[in-house]
Amino acid sequence: MGKIVCFGELLLRLGAPGRQVLLQSPVLDVHVGGAEANVAVSLSRFGHEAAMVGLVADNALGEAALGELRRHRVDTSAVQRAPGRMGLYFLTSGAIHRPSEVLYDRADSAFARVGGGRHDWTTLLDGADWLHVSGVTPALGQQAADGVLEAVKAARAAGVKVSFDGNFRPKLWEAWGGDAPTILRGLMAEADILFASHRDLQVVLGLDFPQATPQERFAAGAAAAFKAFPHLGQMAATVRVQRSVDNHALSAITALRDGALHTTPAYEVSPIVDRIGTGDAFAAGVLHGSLAGMSSGDALHFGVAAACLKHSLPGDFNLVGAADVQAFLGENSLDVKR
Repeated sequence: MGKIVCFGELLLRLGAPGRQVLLQSPVLDVHVGGAEANVAVSLSRFGHEAAMVGLVADNALGEAALGELRRHRVDTSAVQRAPGRMGLYFLTSGAIHRPSEVLYDRADSAFARVGGGRHDWTTLLDGADWLHVSGVTPALGQQAADGVLEAVKAARAAGVKVSFDGNFRPKLWEAWGGDAPTILRGLMAEADILFASHRDLQVVLGLDFPQATPQERFAAGAAAAFKAFPHLGQMAATVRVQRSVDNHALSAITALRDGALHTTPAYEVSPIVDRIGTGDAFAAGVLHGSLAGMSSGDALHFGVAAACLKHSLPGDFNLVGAADVQAFLGENSLDVKR
């Protein structure tokens, strides 16, 4: 089992119950989440030592968010507290042909105001195998972008591998006019593994990928990424076919610097309980496979299976263990476990 450090903002998600639109009734369901926190929780449940680094509001909401992470055995001792507000997002879950919609309320959060805090990365990364970050954090503002760049450079200097999830969020970048291509390019340059699709590379590298199939576009994007980022050893992504909001087919693909390309079968995920956090579940599954010594193909398969199972769980966190994922891969049985 390995040690993974995750850096990012803890959020509160406020969602309309069921398939209602926001405030159709005066009730909101509350979940704790955040891209990096989702990965930390999943890896902890897979048996790894996972630590969260960042900053929360010094109030009851911040303490509740930290308590939820601790409940899943994530180390929160390095999360700082500061006056201010928690970042929020509101979710309207779609149905049939009405897509889900996210409304961000993260401007001037305690995390964004100070870029996630100032941290002694030499100490925090001591003994770590991976640092996991995502493109959500730099999208919050220049201070947050500077903070995550400091973290990945410290990991590179310490010999700790860097996992970067593209997670391009145009609404967040547009809110402050951030130079997404330049900032994301600097972060991807430090990554050992990149969770991204050809669409992320279009934004970052300004290239077009007109190939006919998703697999061909991914392979072309990965080739461009390997050329642009000399530290990068692997790029991975899910491939999603959407027939309706509730009926998807999910597979995954990964490319290695040596030219190897692996794909998985497509799995039906229908009806979907909650799609939020499935990409983070995938990333955590692939990282688990790497830490557990799986081949690249097996790790990819574990990752897509973890993502499939996340679709069955409400909330941002993937609350399954490694044995649950292996059971899905081994039997795919729907019998009641007794």
